Amino acid sequence: MELYIVDAFTDLPFKGNPAAVCMADQELDTKRMQEIAMEMNLSETAFLFPEGKGYRLRWFTPKIEIKLCGHATLASSHILWETGRLPTNQSAHFYTLSGELVARREQDRIILNFPAYTVLPIPPVDGLYEALGIEHTDVEYLGGYGDDVLVVLNSDDTVKTMSPHFEKLTSVNKRGVSVTAQSTDQPYDIVSRFFAPRVGVPEDPVTGSAHCGLAPYWLGRLGKDSLTAYQASTRGGVLYLSMEGDRILLGGQAVTILQGTLNI
Repeated sequence: MELYIVDAFTDLPFKGNPAAVCMADQELDTKRMQEIAMEMNLSETAFLFPEGKGYRLRWFTPKIEIKLCGHATLASSHILWETGRLPTNQSAHFYTLSGELVARREQDRIILNFPAYTVLPIPPVDGLYEALGIEHTDVEYLGGYGDDVLVVLNSDDTVKTMSPHFEKLTSVNKRGVSVTAQSTDQPYDIVSRFFAPRVGVPEDPVTGSAHCGLAPYWLGRLGKDSLTAYQASTRGGVLYLSMEGDRILLGGQAVTILQGTLNI
């Protein structure tokens, strides 16, 4: 089985978010895919199998299968075009746990068409601020979307410098936590970080799916048609965000850093 490792949401190797992409002729047993994802030990491993006019796409963290992943979808699209399985002027169609997803190329960017999440205010979450290492006075807004929680801070510097307690975060009853603020650094409109230790990803380098909630929230708050977002992990990554009806367009770049064969 062909195996690729792709750095997504970056145009530089060893930046962005690395995803493993496994190409197979037919769908594997779920247990075997989870074992491979544990072996890869990346935030997500994507599995692609031909189906209909596109590909069945499934995503696994080292611990569980997930319903939606942006960077591994971007990485998968990149591999389909880079290996010549799809011509660059043809869209990639994926059948997933989140329905059909479509990716297309626009010059040097890949554009993902993803579902938008509505962010709604939620009551305080026990132990959340302590686990994140922040104070209640740092927080402007607390909301929820999908399976995750959104924490909006009043300073982008706090987003960048905060040091969460991952063991404490594991006990917080949420799949993942997205922390964000308006950016003071050009050319970025917003900055964020994303933590999901409950599913085996203490800090995700760049999280496309998180921006399915971040984009509607910030587009509405800032009154803009599009955003440039920076995820301030150690590796860092850039996303270009806009809305198309009730869908989110996530734009980014990708770099292949490894090609090999899985001997299973």
